[in-house]
Amino acid sequence: MPNCKELIPLILCTACLHPEPKERDQLLHILFNLIKRPDDEQRQMILTGCVAFARHVGATRVEAELLPQCWEQITHKYPERRLLVAESCGALAPYLPKEIRSSLVLSMLQQMLTEDKADMVREAVVRSLGIIMGYIDDPDKYTQGFELMLMALGDPSERVISAIHQVFVPAFAAWTTELGSLQSQLIPTLLSRIEKLLREGEHRLDEHKLHIYLSALQSLIPALFAVVIQNAPFTNIAKLHGEVLPIEVTRFPRPASPLQDVATIIGSREQLAVLLQLYDYQLEHEGTTGWESLLWVVNQLLPQLIEIVGRINVASTTCVHEFSRFFWRLCRTFGKIFTNTKVKPQFQEILRLSEENIDATVGNGILTKATVPIYATGVLTCYNQEEDRKLLIGFLEDVMTTLSLSHAPLDSLKASFVELGANPAYHELLLTVLWYGVVHTSALVRCTAARMFEQILRGMSEALIDKRVAPALVTLSSDPEFSVRIATIPAFGTIMETVTQKELLERVKMQLASFLEDPQYQDQHSLQMEIIKTFGRVGPNAEPRFRDEFVLPHLHNLALGNNTQTVESKRQDIAMQLFEAYSALSCCFISEDLMVTHFMPGLRCLRTDMEHLSPEHEVILSSMIKECEQKVENKMVQEPQGSMSIAASLVSEDTKTKFLNKMGQLTTSGAMLANVFQRKK
Repeated sequence: MPNCKELIPLILCTACLHPEPKERDQLLHILFNLIKRPDDEQRQMILTGCVAFARHVGATRVEAELLPQCWEQITHKYPERRLLVAESCGALAPYLPKEIRSSLVLSMLQQMLTEDKADMVREAVVRSLGIIMGYIDDPDKYTQGFELMLMALGDPSERVISAIHQVFVPAFAAWTTELGSLQSQLIPTLLSRIEKLLREGEHRLDEHKLHIYLSALQSLIPALFAVVIQNAPFTNIAKLHGEVLPIEVTRFPRPASPLQDVATIIGSREQLAVLLQLYDYQLEHEGTTGWESLLWVVNQLLPQLIEIVGRINVASTTCVHEFSRFFWRLCRTFGKIFTNTKVKPQFQEILRLSEENIDATVGNGILTKATVPIYATGVLTCYNQEEDRKLLIGFLEDVMTTLSLSHAPLDSLKASFVELGANPAYHELLLTVLWYGVVHTSALVRCTAARMFEQILRGMSEALIDKRVAPALVTLSSDPEFSVRIATIPAFGTIMETVTQKELLERVKMQLASFLEDPQYQDQHSLQMEIIKTFGRVGPNAEPRFRDEFVLPHLHNLALGNNTQTVESKRQDIAMQLFEAYSALSCCFISEDLMVTHFMPGLRCLRTDMEHLSPEHEVILSSMIKECEQKVENKMVQEPQGSMSIAASLVSEDTKTKFLNKMGQLTTSGAMLANVFQRKK
């Protein structure tokens, strides 16, 4: 039997030329069923053959003879065969009648995208959909295309989502640009979907859906920029005048695929270089008059995006991160002049940061919203010149000051620090901001600075913690204002949890010891609360020696001291905080010695408090104590292998008696007991 390379051309040639439709049908059926599970190379051979056949016979016969073969295999049990169908739909798209492309073929692909279980098939479906989008010219199919895009973006497979950003979205964007509806329909629809999602999800936002819409918007940025630059006032003079500077390598964010490269969309890198030079000149010297496509971005898109950002919950780190990435890509694509003259002023107008205007600024609540971290991390980090870094530092300092002086929540500042702190390149910059807070004349600002250190310690180098963080915290820990000293405790705790350097750990331990042992702090309720809370948080992850020699003995002392607390509300606060800490530490390995000397006595002191304050907590503590006692008891009765202590033998006898008694209660006669153990023959 000839091999596939010889057989496929033979079958196709005969199918092309045979006069009998029935015979042709049989031959094409053989072609599609020739190989049980065709691999990549074999599928490529069949597809190449199909394309050659389509070129030769024309659209009518492709529709009548090849498509039915695809339709037959759409639910085949082997994924390789369904993959061949998905790939055929894309490969044959140019050779089909246009009404069939936008009806039958589109429906086949939609069915496979919805129903096929294999990731590789759905990935091929998405790629073929991208090709189909390049050929559809029926505007009525826009809505179906949009829904297909959203459906595919919600796919559970990473490879499908990757394919949609690489192929489908750029193809769909090109088609909507052709239709003139990228700015009038596609982007506004996505924005209104996001707004609706935020309205519906005031209590619980569907973050997955938000991600789908936002990732689609992000993939449309290159197409949007291409529309703006191709519809500029200067396009009629976009010819080479003098030397054209080459495009810097870092000018645009890395595209998801060549189809998302602005140069590909424009037509060539040379043409893009010319347009970019004219674009920057126009923005800097001649303004935006008559430039409708850019005015839409400035007057409609940006204000709507900024308004949306103001409604994002600042506690949702995922949303903050995604919107930051979106603004970063938008600003980098539209360039530095656009960012400085069009984006920053709109944010600054809303944030209105100024010393004289503190009450008004905080009054509108915007400084406590996600606008702060998204502006800081999505816009102010786009460019990294000295003046850009100064602007970011100044902005964070202003936010820290304003929020502190007006006693506003610090969540927006924390979110900015967490997002920036995830990148070590910003650690020095953040420490500069914090040092400004450390030496500030207001205790409120110093307090905030102390609290912010904790946000950036994870992932920071030990050298930086040793040289910059520890000295700042030590300075604050002897601050004249008591509230500032207390605010350093969480950061000291985090150092104990994350650092390995012995000298540094000793310095921190001495500082924590002075908080616990210095007479001036003995009756400081808020300090004790902060210490216990920190111990509960860092204890389980800290170095075991620190936990054993420092945390557990001090928790025991605090629990003991709380038994004699006469102010009921303070006693309750400390007891509840101790309960949280002991619950967290009960998961750790604790030696019998420590169990007996500190852990169980601390729990018993706490139980004494809870007897009066919270009976339900007292029940939990009693069972925790019982469990600890059993652990200790079991350790004590274990002897070397081969011998059994009297206590252990008593336990065994007791267990045997209990077992026999139970069996006696369960069975009513000896016959039944015998039956239990009797195997069926």
